[in-house]
Amino acid sequence: MAQYTKHPISAPPTAPERESTGHLLLRGYIILVMFATFAHSAVYNLLGMEGAGITLGVFLVATLAIGIPMLARNRPQTFAWRRLPWSAIGYTVLALASLAWSRWPFATAITWVLLATVTVNALFIAHVLTWREIIRAMASAFKWILGLSLLLELWVSLVVKAPLLPNFADLPEGKLDPQWYWVRGNLFDGGRLQGIVGNANLLGIISLFALLTFGVLFAARARWRTTLALWMLLAAFFLLRASSATAFACAAAAAVVLVVALLMRRAKSPGARTRLYVVFLGGGAIAAAAVWFLQKPLLALLGRDSDLTGRSNKIWTAVIERASEHPVFGNGFSSPWLPTDPAFAGWIEDHDITVFHAHNMWLDVFMQLGVVGLILVAIAFLSLLWRSWFFAIDRPRWDLASDREYSPLTLLPSLLTVALLVQGLTESTPIMLWGWMLLILLSFKIKTTPLVGIGEREHVIERGERRRRVP
Repeated sequence: MAQYTKHPISAPPTAPERESTGHLLLRGYIILVMFATFAHSAVYNLLGMEGAGITLGVFLVATLAIGIPMLARNRPQTFAWRRLPWSAIGYTVLALASLAWSRWPFATAITWVLLATVTVNALFIAHVLTWREIIRAMASAFKWILGLSLLLELWVSLVVKAPLLPNFADLPEGKLDPQWYWVRGNLFDGGRLQGIVGNANLLGIISLFALLTFGVLFAARARWRTTLALWMLLAAFFLLRASSATAFACAAAAAVVLVVALLMRRAKSPGARTRLYVVFLGGGAIAAAAVWFLQKPLLALLGRDSDLTGRSNKIWTAVIERASEHPVFGNGFSSPWLPTDPAFAGWIEDHDITVFHAHNMWLDVFMQLGVVGLILVAIAFLSLLWRSWFFAIDRPRWDLASDREYSPLTLLPSLLTVALLVQGLTESTPIMLWGWMLLILLSFKIKTTPLVGIGEREHVIERGERRRRVP
């Protein structure tokens, strides 16, 4: 029988550290939270408005039930209170305060609970998971969304062979506007796909986020790279078939930022970086001017009209008119607009459906919380953009060593931030649900942990044991 020598030259082999069951369950719960947040419209189409609201409420209660005992057990001072994203928190407080002057107080109260739920969940995720775990959790949530979208599209096209209405309702007699359908069954006829989220624009941007997330994990040499490559192909397929002009614009912006960031990483001196800044900022200004003057042919190339599908002439004009009535503190918070509230029901309609946001996050904030809200949101996003950029291009350094390798994971926050800002020009999603979750999550995580893998486990449980804080 083999045995170790009495005079070993090295320590005997030991089993690798394993994550505790509790931490695995915690990560599974966070994946579920992310799935329900990113695919909230799917929950809405499945359970209705009340069911979707109750679902988020349950997650809020569950997060508090998990987080408060964990925080108390690991001492409250371990939570980085001073590094909270204060401008975004200030916006949340202002949204609650707007109950005092809101023109739609019921909508303000209901939607503020959604905002608070997303904020609490985002802070919780940033506090209890490392950068690698957060990105892996996002990747898992995106896999579920893309996989279920493919299954639903196949089921509708091959089995149902007819469009699917929300809540699996029966199709009425006569012609129905396609905007009402959850899934139109276009998988094999070349039409736009909607997936489980029930909206081609949402499916497009989520597919882009998934592609970016899978890409950085692939570059970081994560496990199962072949499987990751297949998921990237599926995400690219949905991105193309969703045919969202906004998602394509976000993808182009993210691609430019990625190229610039990689070139910045290769720069050997501050002077080289300065020259790159001059070249790309000047080129960006020229490109922006060209897009502005050539917007009609570019939109026509994407199959869109110069009115951006009714945004500028119908939606934005009405929003600006209402916002100008109370320009300082706004008319009251409501993101999204509640279509059942008298203030919004029938106010702006598209295809006989009440529009539930302004299709521009800046105009939406201006109408709801005025110039004060605009300032807070601008500070929140610009702060995240600034920090995420240097998080991506600066070499990791915490001592005299200045030659450590870059991590591909540090590229993701800046890519997502730029995509959110571009999307915010034609959508209000960046200030709602998963858009707001990404803002809070990335802002708080970068402020508390500006290095991947360094100082991330000073106060939470990892792999079955609680590590002591380094004095």
